[in-house]
Amino acid sequence: LAMSVTTVSTSPFEGQRPGTSGLRKKVAVFQTPGYLENFVQAVFDTQPALRGGTLVLGGDGRFYNREAVQVILRLAAANGVARTVVGQHGWLSTPAASCVIRKRRAQGGLILSASHNPGGPDGDFGIKFNVPNGGPAPEAVTEAIYDRTRSIERYLTVEAAAVDLDRCGAASVGGMAVEVIDPVADYAALMQELFDFERIHQLFNSGLFTMRFDAMHAITGPYATQILERMLGAEPGTVLNGTPEPDFGGGHPDPNLVHAAALVEMTRGAHPIDFAAASDGDGDRNMILGRHCFVTPSDSLAVMVANAHHVKGYHRGIAGVARSMPTSRAADRVAEILGLPCYETPTGWKFFGNLLDAGRITLCGEESFGTGSDHVREKDGLWAVLFWLNLLAARRQSVREILDEHWRRFGRHYYTRHDYEGVDATAAQALVDRLRAMTTGLAGQAIDGFTVAYADDFAYTDPVDGSRSERQGIRIGFGDGSRIVYRLSGTGTEGATLRVYLERYEPDAQKQHQDTQEAMAPLIRLADGLAEITARTGRAAPDVIT
Repeated sequence: LAMSVTTVSTSPFEGQRPGTSGLRKKVAVFQTPGYLENFVQAVFDTQPALRGGTLVLGGDGRFYNREAVQVILRLAAANGVARTVVGQHGWLSTPAASCVIRKRRAQGGLILSASHNPGGPDGDFGIKFNVPNGGPAPEAVTEAIYDRTRSIERYLTVEAAAVDLDRCGAASVGGMAVEVIDPVADYAALMQELFDFERIHQLFNSGLFTMRFDAMHAITGPYATQILERMLGAEPGTVLNGTPEPDFGGGHPDPNLVHAAALVEMTRGAHPIDFAAASDGDGDRNMILGRHCFVTPSDSLAVMVANAHHVKGYHRGIAGVARSMPTSRAADRVAEILGLPCYETPTGWKFFGNLLDAGRITLCGEESFGTGSDHVREKDGLWAVLFWLNLLAARRQSVREILDEHWRRFGRHYYTRHDYEGVDATAAQALVDRLRAMTTGLAGQAIDGFTVAYADDFAYTDPVDGSRSERQGIRIGFGDGSRIVYRLSGTGTEGATLRVYLERYEPDAQKQHQDTQEAMAPLIRLADGLAEITARTGRAAPDVIT
C-alpha cells in the first residue's frame, strides 16, 4: 500500500495548549482537512516508542468518532506502529482505555472524547494521548506535542480500505496489525477482581433493593448493561439510556443534579428507589444518589476512604488518599483520624498518577464527580458505582444511613459548587487576576462576619518528581474553617467557565441536616461580593449549582 506525505501549515493548538483533557474543539473544526491529522502526527513525532509498539485506540462514540478512528489507523500504519488495539464500534470508555493500555502493555493510547461536553454535528469533539501507565500525558509530553504542532510540516498516511469496526477479530492496515476487541471484556474482568460480585448479586436478588443507572446515551451503557444486569443480576431495565448515540440522545452527558434531573426525581416522592447513579460521556465521572439523598463527590471520596476495608479489593487497607485542591477537605479529616497520608493536588488526574505509580496513595478523587483508585490511571465512573454497591451489600445499610453515621463520626463538610458557564473570557480572566492581586492583603481582615485566615494562589510541588505547578486557583480560608476557591475551567469550547467552590465544616451532629444552600448562604454572598461576580460577568446567578 502506498504511503503519502501531506504538507500542513496550521497548528491544531492555535490559541489552545494541550492539557490533561487533550484537545477539544467543535466537530466542524476537527472535520477541517488535515486538522485531526496534524495533532495525531505530532503525537507520533514526539513519542518514538510507538514505532514498532502497540497503540490502544477508542472513544465515547460521539459524532465523528468512527471517521476519526479510520483516519488514525491509517496514520498509525504510516508511522510504523506495529499493532493497534481498537474497541469494537470504535468504542472504549476512558477508564477502560486505561485498563487496556495497562493490561496489554501498550506504548500509549489515543482516546477520542470531549468528556461530558455535548455531542452531535454541532457539538464538541476531542482527542487526548495517554502514556504507557494508562494515565493522561504529563505536562512534559503535552508540551512536546504542542511545540511540535507549531513547527510540523507534514503528516504521513497510507491508502487502505476501512477496517470493519463492528466485528471483533484481526485485521490489518498496511503492514500494521489491527485487533478489534470487545470494549467491555477486559474492564469487566478487572471489576470482578476488585468487587464482591456474589455479595452484590445477593443484594439485587433479595427483592428488597431497587436501583437505576443512567448511562445518558453515552459510552458507559454497554459496560453497565453487561456488569449490572448480566453479571450481577440487576433486573432488566436497571440501566437507563444504555445505547450510545452520536449526539447522546440530544442530552448533555454530564451526571449532575441539573442534567440528570429525571434520575434525581426517581429517588424522591412517595415511592423512591433505593440507589441511583449516573456516568458521563466518556465514562470517567459518576453521580451517587440514595433515597432523598445526593452524595457530593467530596463526601463520596471520604466515605470510600473510611470504608475501604469493607470492599473486596481494598480489604487489607489503603496506602493513602489524594484529592484535588477544590475538593472539600472531608477526606483529609478521615485520613487524619485513620492515620493515613493525604495529598492536596492541582485539578487534573495526571497529578494523581505520580502518587499512584509511587504507591503513596490507593484512592483519589475530584469534586467534579470523579473518583478512582490504583486499578487504572483515570477516574472511573462505573468503578465508583460498584464500590458503593459493594459497600451497601456489605454494611446492609441505606445510603442515607451510611452518610449519617459518617458525619456523626467525622463531622460534615457542607460543600457546593457554583458554575458560571460561557462567561466572556476576557471578563473572567480579569476577575481572577483581580482576586490574585488581592490575596496578599486579605489575611487577617474581617469581612461580613468572616475573618480571613489565609489567601493565596495555590501552587503545588510534586512530591514524586519535584515538578512545580503554579496559579492553580485562588484559595481564601477563614478562621471558622470555611473556604472559598475560585478557578477558571478549560473543559469547554466556548467562552470561559468560572467555578466557585464553597465549603463549611460542621462537627455538631445536631446541626448536620440543614439544607446545603441555606447553610452556605452567608458564604455564597461573600463569594459573590469579594469577586464582584455579578458586576463583572453580568450573571445574577450561576448556571449550574451542585
